[in-house]
Amino acid sequence: MRLFDRGRELQLLNDALADSVKGSGRLVIVTGGPGSGKSDLVYEFLNSVDDPGIRVLSATALATDQGRPMAVVRQLLDSGKVRCPAVERLPLFRGEGEKNFQQSEKEWHIAVASAVDEATGALLQSAEDDLPWLIAVDDAHLMDGESLQMLLSLLRRIRTSRILVVCVTSGNDSAQATAHTDLMRQPHRRLRLPPLSEQGVAALLAAQAGRLLPSKISRAYHRATAGNPMLVHALIDDSTCAQTEIGQPFASTAYRRAVLHSLTRGGPRHIRVARALAALGDKACATLVGALTGTTPAAVQDVVDVLNSTGLLDGYAFRQPAAAAAVLDDTDPTERRDLHSDVADLLYRCGSPASEVAGHLLLADRVAHSWGRTVLRTAADAALAADDVTLCSRYLCLVLRDCDDERERHALSAALARAEWRVNPAAAGTHLAPLREAALSDALDARDTATVLRHMLWQGDTELAGKAISAMVPSRSRAGTHAIAEVEFIQQWFYGAAIAGRGSDLTRVISQQRRHIPSDNSTALRAKMAVLVGGDATDESVSAVTQALQSHQLDHLNLELVAMALLAIAHTDRTADATRACDELFDCAVRRGARTWQAVLGSVRAELALLQGDVTTAAERAVEALDMLHAQSWGVLVGHPLSTAIFSYTALGRHDAAEELLERDCPEPMFRTVFGLQYLRARGHHYLATDRAFAALDNFETCNRLMRDGNPNLQKGIPWRTDLAQANLRIGKVRTAREWAQQQLRLPGGHSSRARAMALRVLASASKPHQRTSPLREAIDLLKSCGDRLELSLAYADLSAAHSELGEFDRARLVARQAAQEAEACHIESPVDHRLLAPGASVAPAADGSDAVQPLLSDAEYRVAGLAALGYTNREIGSRIHVTISTVEQHLTRVYRKLNVASRADLPSKMLDHRIPTLPDQDHPSSSPAV
Repeated sequence: MRLFDRGRELQLLNDALADSVKGSGRLVIVTGGPGSGKSDLVYEFLNSVDDPGIRVLSATALATDQGRPMAVVRQLLDSGKVRCPAVERLPLFRGEGEKNFQQSEKEWHIAVASAVDEATGALLQSAEDDLPWLIAVDDAHLMDGESLQMLLSLLRRIRTSRILVVCVTSGNDSAQATAHTDLMRQPHRRLRLPPLSEQGVAALLAAQAGRLLPSKISRAYHRATAGNPMLVHALIDDSTCAQTEIGQPFASTAYRRAVLHSLTRGGPRHIRVARALAALGDKACATLVGALTGTTPAAVQDVVDVLNSTGLLDGYAFRQPAAAAAVLDDTDPTERRDLHSDVADLLYRCGSPASEVAGHLLLADRVAHSWGRTVLRTAADAALAADDVTLCSRYLCLVLRDCDDERERHALSAALARAEWRVNPAAAGTHLAPLREAALSDALDARDTATVLRHMLWQGDTELAGKAISAMVPSRSRAGTHAIAEVEFIQQWFYGAAIAGRGSDLTRVISQQRRHIPSDNSTALRAKMAVLVGGDATDESVSAVTQALQSHQLDHLNLELVAMALLAIAHTDRTADATRACDELFDCAVRRGARTWQAVLGSVRAELALLQGDVTTAAERAVEALDMLHAQSWGVLVGHPLSTAIFSYTALGRHDAAEELLERDCPEPMFRTVFGLQYLRARGHHYLATDRAFAALDNFETCNRLMRDGNPNLQKGIPWRTDLAQANLRIGKVRTAREWAQQQLRLPGGHSSRARAMALRVLASASKPHQRTSPLREAIDLLKSCGDRLELSLAYADLSAAHSELGEFDRARLVARQAAQEAEACHIESPVDHRLLAPGASVAPAADGSDAVQPLLSDAEYRVAGLAALGYTNREIGSRIHVTISTVEQHLTRVYRKLNVASRADLPSKMLDHRIPTLPDQDHPSSSPAV
């Protein structure tokens, strides 16, 4: 065996051997912390003695030797082949001695004394007459009492004898202190082994690896072990197994075994202190450890000093987390739980934070004191605020398990459900199931009742939810009123109707919020959203909610109400504002790990992209949202991302992908919700796009039937009449199609620009050619304002076709360019007849600015010329760009002169010749994103 950093110690042993050979007996005591290499040093020393004139006797004491008289002496005599009849007559075990020496205890002591004298004399005589002796005893502190007597007797008489005695000892435990102390009282030379230096560790690593390793690696090993050779070797073994070669320290099985071996060598006191240190963690100090182990701080400090020298500790902390884990894992499970319970009690009495105390209560797996429930509830709130849903759930589950009070159990179950709902609504349902009946009585407070009702609505249980709401006692608190009102908003979004018997609560809350916006930030935001979702979509309310959402966090917000507010903003033709707010909230949900928020906001973001005509993004975000939660967690809400994805894939022409989504199983209650209606609509449009018009008509008529059974006030939000118009038009029922489109347009108020534009497009298709251009122009204006470039492309295509049917081919070609440009922006195939696009004609103005005519027109002339080319009258142009008719006429006069146009009818062809688009960049709606 090769030693490192031990040259000085080996030299001291050799010098002592040389002195003893000359007739000056010596005792050398080798000490050091566990794992410091004491035994290895002596073993190497004994192997290095190659002088045949020196006889070597060696023995190793064991903890079990205390019941075996003369156990170490027998080993020494046997190794040197020395006979000692008196020793041989002593029994091997103490029990046998009691049988053989029953006359008196005095006779036993006489027999032992005789054996001691005979063995001592034999060794001394042999050393004087024959050859010098080298006697080595490893772990001498564990020697049996009889062997210790013999060794002490020998040491008192070797001053002029040719005998060297080397004892490896440690007095770290009180049970072992007797032998160690008795040896230390004899004249001796003490050889204490220090830890390996960083250079010694580097040399050891190089020897193991067969090459010199980078200094940062040797430094890392030295930091991890403080130079303890046993720990260094253990880390090398683990690192080699994990990395196939020596690299950065990696603590695993070998290291854990070395830690436990080191503590075992130190004795029970070391083990008790180490367990207390491991349990306390960074709270460990001499006082607390002493309180846990029932010993004094001074005694604790003695053990800590030894463990520091051993390389296990750095101060009161384990150098490696694996060491603390090994110590606790090696503890009996019952004893370990008791230890953590004691730590929790100790920390609570010391005033430690609830989270620290609660962690030990979890590890103790019990709440032994009444204060424990309060501590766990406080810690659960803190964990949820830190977005650690798993830890929060563990705290609440422990309280719930040992709770006997029924009302408190209900409150705990509801709190647990709210926490787990953030990441998995299905898991939350398991805690709410027992509360369904309680929600029908007065057993829950308003917030917990709202939690149960929310889950019922997600799962489609509207009947029981309606009963629970009807049975509720009107809340006297503002918080209770808001909690129930928010549930009614969810009902409105999901099912399109207020819960039976309680619609007045919703109306009352909205009315209250119109009169008074609370000063509290969270309550104020909820109030503003309530006003907006309730139908008061003024510019002021939209702006207020948009700004609030962009700067608000997720805490204390209702996800469904947030989603409704975002969609309400979008349907007021502020889709870009809703998109920005949605993106900021989604990013916040990602940072906080709120998976349910991510899924729902992702689904909303997909719908917003669809409303803008960005069908590629809509499809990606919808499918991504679908995959975030499994079907049971989505509940009836699964129809929202599903319908958006199907709409988007259909628009992209990816019919196989849409068909695959349609094969997914959907919960039956979904078809009683607004999401089910959207799903039917999406499926119907997929059938239309794949030439299954009658199947599409059946889906749209199902929407009609379901909507008529729902809330009439919300029918304008879903344009099912326009869908029926499209399907009837496809199967040749033009008159029926026109009637459905006109019904959609006659709906009183609340029309979104997009819904009205879609109805106008269908009405134009169902009208005679000369009647089509006017509704299509209106549709185009509406679509520009709301920012839906997909529908805008289709409207331009329809207008181009209308001009073509009227024989206005130049105008048709001009409009077709706009349709192609919008389609390209949406990444879809152009909806216009490619024959309308002149060969080599560009969809947009030349990017290099090579057009020689366009710079001749001012911005105002450019706008007027484009609108005039599309067939707008001077009055209509003036109204659109907010100038007088006279100003329009002046602009046209200059345009005619610059482009050499003889009459208004020639304007489209001239604009085609010069590749001037009909829609200048400035005329694009600001809410339309770059896609």
